[in-house]
Amino acid sequence: MNYHALDVIGVRVEIPSNQPIVLLREIGGVRYLPIWIGAVEATAIAFAQQGVTPPRPLTHDLMKDVLGALQVSIDSIHLTELKEGIFYSLINLKGGVTISSRPSDAIALALRTGAPILASEALLGDAGIEIPEQSDDEVEKFKEFLDQVTPEDFAG
Repeated sequence: MNYHALDVIGVRVEIPSNQPIVLLREIGGVRYLPIWIGAVEATAIAFAQQGVTPPRPLTHDLMKDVLGALQVSIDSIHLTELKEGIFYSLINLKGGVTISSRPSDAIALALRTGAPILASEALLGDAGIEIPEQSDDEVEKFKEFLDQVTPEDFAG
């Protein structure tokens, strides 16, 4: 299967639904991948992006610590498909072990461990959106994007 590397642009809350969304961008490409996520995972992703270290480990920090204690590392995260409005992903550990995961949890772990985030061509073809290059300001592009889409756009 063909995979493309992604960067996490950021997390925002979509108005008026108050639904958190994480937006990823294809590295070296023009497609963006929006994934609606839960509030806890949105916080976990935002904390990792901002370098926030909580006083006690949150769930994703704990998972990173457990993997480290076991001397196991994450090779990559694969965002694989969108089926009946639900995104699917895999956490690929070094040594060949693969674990099914929600994309939001996989992204939160990837940001903490530096593991690459990859999306299948099939997923980018189904759910990827091209955002015109109107501005170098990614925040503005993200806001424009959010004004144009709803979770129902991906129910398919």
